[in-house]
Amino acid sequence: MSNPEKAELKSMDVAEDKKRLLEQLFPEAITESLSEDGKLVRAVDFGKLKAVLGTFSEVLEGQKERYGMTWPGKNECLKIIQQPSIATLKPCREESVNFDETENLFIEGDNLEVLKLLQKAYYGKVKMIYIDPPYNTGNDFIYPDDFTESLGTYLAYTGQCDLEGRKFKTNTEDSGRYHSNWLNMMYRRLKLAQNLLSEDGAILVSINDRELPNLLLLMNEIFGEENQTCIFTWKSRAKPTNAGDAKYRPQKVAEYVVAYGKKPADEALLNVISAKCRTYPHEDGGGKYRTTTILTSNRGTFRRETMRFEAGGYQPDDNYRWKAGKAVIDDLFARNRILFNDDGLPMEKKYEEDESDPLYPVYCFMDPDLTGTAEIGKQDLNEAVGNHHGLDTVKPVQLLRYFIETFTSSNDIAMDFFAGSCTSAHAVIELNRDKGTSRRFIMVQLPEPCDPQSEAYRAGFKTIAEIGKRRIRQVIKKLNDEDAGELDLKGDKKPDRGFRAFKLDRSNFKVWDSEQAAKDPAALAKQLELHEQHILKGTSPEDILYELLLKAGFPLTTKVEKREMAGKEIFSIEDGALLICLERELTKELIRAMADASPSQVICLDEGFKGNDQLKANAVQTFKAHAQGKGKEAGIVFRTV
Repeated sequence: MSNPEKAELKSMDVAEDKKRLLEQLFPEAITESLSEDGKLVRAVDFGKLKAVLGTFSEVLEGQKERYGMTWPGKNECLKIIQQPSIATLKPCREESVNFDETENLFIEGDNLEVLKLLQKAYYGKVKMIYIDPPYNTGNDFIYPDDFTESLGTYLAYTGQCDLEGRKFKTNTEDSGRYHSNWLNMMYRRLKLAQNLLSEDGAILVSINDRELPNLLLLMNEIFGEENQTCIFTWKSRAKPTNAGDAKYRPQKVAEYVVAYGKKPADEALLNVISAKCRTYPHEDGGGKYRTTTILTSNRGTFRRETMRFEAGGYQPDDNYRWKAGKAVIDDLFARNRILFNDDGLPMEKKYEEDESDPLYPVYCFMDPDLTGTAEIGKQDLNEAVGNHHGLDTVKPVQLLRYFIETFTSSNDIAMDFFAGSCTSAHAVIELNRDKGTSRRFIMVQLPEPCDPQSEAYRAGFKTIAEIGKRRIRQVIKKLNDEDAGELDLKGDKKPDRGFRAFKLDRSNFKVWDSEQAAKDPAALAKQLELHEQHILKGTSPEDILYELLLKAGFPLTTKVEKREMAGKEIFSIEDGALLICLERELTKELIRAMADASPSQVICLDEGFKGNDQLKANAVQTFKAHAQGKGKEAGIVFRTV
């Protein structure tokens, strides 16, 4: 081999990854053959695959009607998910706080494209994802009119380019694809989000009653019905907001948060959720207690052991039965564990200290005193950024703390890719302060423009993303100011109060379009002309560095050191495991110095060789020979870009 490998400039190919997994699981079902032009072609032999799967595949064979969820546009969703991204995330130091030290991220951009870019570096590393997506009320999310999404779509939306004929609309109810549009938007993002979750991770999705049934079906399909952890019911409003509205007669004061895991929830997590489901609002000489009914209406369905009888002098009327047997009821009376409510019905007193039995609820009704309401959420945001943000429906910090504390532990990553005003980041920072933990966050938010006539715009917020960044900065400042007045007697490690800001943008490189070049000789000539100087003008070394890092599979918060070798600047990643050289003029001395450092990988700019093929071939051999001398069979992986 005389040429180095080419560094990958596309995001992880999800479809190819699935194919590799299939090949690992069922190698006997993979065949090889030669095409007409003599190339080796690998394919799946579905006959062999069915034979390997046995009766499982036979059950599906011949079924004309199958249970499942489908809607217009679903197949197109799968195609879009499988298209790798050729975008990048550019660092914005001036918008960050403590950029070089922090492990928190704020990413401004379309979350679909961002999720694709994060696949390789964050695959299986996120412990909890919480999202509060648009609720499909008819005017609060946009979509392109051709139902495709890409970097071009995003650049057009943000005014960075003009795509002819591309329009954006709100999802109005008179659209024939009203629910389908929402499902298409969600399905793409949830499928990609699933890959980022750790094996014991969980995803929580806020929703109202309108799309709750569809969301549950969607989550069952993607994550599996057996992996449903809980449906939390959150009292979002202290008072009904739609009184007198003929269109919505029920008085709506609640929303839902649907929780699913990558696998079924373990007993420890369910016990934690159970404990949060139970509240003990009463107290007497025996301690804190809650009350539960011990009678069942005769009109209901009863267990076989249910019976009517006299107990402690109390006899239910003909409309009720006891829920337990006589011995249990007599014991409760004897221990003063029964009281009578205002309607004269008996209730069992359950003391906090006595309740150790697990409660595994499908629905969890959360205590508003613990979780707060949307009104409190707005107050939280007011305190952070002032009263002119223009947002009315804001999740309270208490609610997000409730979830983050339940589903993550000390050093885990919590992600929110519909970050909005960044309540999730606020909650992580406060929770770390109060619990002494090191949880990290990844926030992703579209730079959705604020109305130029709005209070938010007049207050200096051009986009929703700017509100989120301002909030994180102000929370950090507030806590740092509080700490400044206290002596550090414990000598504890300083909390991570910062974030690295990145923005979605086109690649720093002119990406080779092989499909177009193969179809059109003129396009091929244009591609060759473009790639004589394939780095875009105005690109900084740091922009290139983070694009290569991310696409090589390293997190955006990876520690980077600058080193000098043979008079040139080198970036050392993970204590020298990866060396990135962005010098425009490479030398033999520099190549030897990098080989002597014994990295696992080296990436250089192709233009650094100045067309010197001999120097490039020598570099390949130098890295190969040095690795063999060190006893490394795999060698030093050498790539150019």
